[in-house]
Amino acid sequence: MELHQIRAFVAVARVGHVTKAAEVLCVTQPAVTAQIKGLESSLGVALFDRGAGRMSLTRAGEKLLPQAETLLAAAAELKGSARSMQGELSGRVDLGLPAESAEFLRTGALSVLVQRDLPLIELHTHTQAVGHLLDQVRGGGLAAAFTISVHPPRDLQWLALRSVSYRIAIPLRLAAEMQRGGWRVLAGLPWVDGSVDSHVHQLLRGLFEQQGLAPNVVMRSDDSGHLDSFVRAGSACALLREEVAVPGVERGDWMVWGHARVDAKLYFSSAAERASDPLVVALNSAVQAVWA
Repeated sequence: MELHQIRAFVAVARVGHVTKAAEVLCVTQPAVTAQIKGLESSLGVALFDRGAGRMSLTRAGEKLLPQAETLLAAAAELKGSARSMQGELSGRVDLGLPAESAEFLRTGALSVLVQRDLPLIELHTHTQAVGHLLDQVRGGGLAAAFTISVHPPRDLQWLALRSVSYRIAIPLRLAAEMQRGGWRVLAGLPWVDGSVDSHVHQLLRGLFEQQGLAPNVVMRSDDSGHLDSFVRAGSACALLREEVAVPGVERGDWMVWGHARVDAKLYFSSAAERASDPLVVALNSAVQAVWA
């Protein structure tokens, strides 16, 4: 039984899919499959039921998962203790970011603090959709991530940094259609949305599902931090952060529909088994200092 087999088991259990687990662990899909089979052979039990496209835990897998997570946490603690014995903290920290501006996430201030207080730490940032970021944190591919959602991320340690409100921005050329219209008219207008794993998509879908409707999405953009450019150009409506939406109205770039608001939060999340890793502890302290 090898530690990389335990890590593969936990990753697949958390994301429910071998392909996603392989992406998180930065290995090939056959390698993950082989590691799972090797662990099952070593333990003498089946850990997963293989279904169409997904992997669900067997009863034995459910019972063994907490112990596997404890093993990973102990390994991380051991590694951290050894690192601290070497003196000043050093190494690489991979941090996940949603598609939002650096000013909003305060990543500039964070990088300055890390360079000042943790000069031997190399900070790597990865901008991805929120759903993918959470999978990466759960699977160990990222030390931590900033995410935006209505509810806190499940199965992770998290810190709520700030509230975020989103408003509906409508191109000026479509404003006349909304003068007497309601939710149904709004849903029928052209919309630009984020990718299906993005926070913008999750928030937009939830907003319209409350009305029993779905928006008429005509475009999707992976760069959900710049959806305002499509609204300004007049091509589609979009869900924008309030501090972006309101100044746009004042400039005459678009109109904001006053009947809707989505309230969410910006979270900083990390996996429980890495809670004692000195690098993660140091990063968490830096984030708290920036957002104090």
